Amino acid sequence: MTESTFLVLNLALAFYLVGAIWAHEVDIFRNWRVLDPENFRRLQTVHWKKLPYWIFAPLGLALAGSVTLVWYHPPGSPSWAIWSSIGAQLISHILTAVLWGRWQAKLSKDSAGGRSPYLAKILNTHWVRTFLINAYALILLVWVIKLYG
Repeated sequence: MTESTFLVLNLALAFYLVGAIWAHEVDIFRNWRVLDPENFRRLQTVHWKKLPYWIFAPLGLALAGSVTLVWYHPPGSPSWAIWSSIGAQLISHILTAVLWGRWQAKLSKDSAGGRSPYLAKILNTHWVRTFLINAYALILLVWVIKLYG
């Protein structure tokens, strides 16, 4: 696989993640607010079972791809794009571990369900993660356009 193909595959994966993060931002988390506690638990259990396949695996691949792009990138790649793409992802992962992941774990044990203060915290701050994932994809898009546009 050429460096150019690898970069474009990373771009495609980044835009998959953009779609996933926007689904969470505008639909999934917000719809949890309207569920009664029993249905909230059932829905959240189903949600967590799907995350490894449609969120965690693609995020892991994207991070691995960004790290690989540090060494395996097309000639003429701008260094700002190489480092800022991995930076946006790392900031998102760190904040997820420190904030959103912790709140999600507490939310899963909170009997208030959709009325939980942890869900409110997620809803009030999740735009930051949405911004970072979008920035990551935009950086890759600009990178590809700069090289081939």
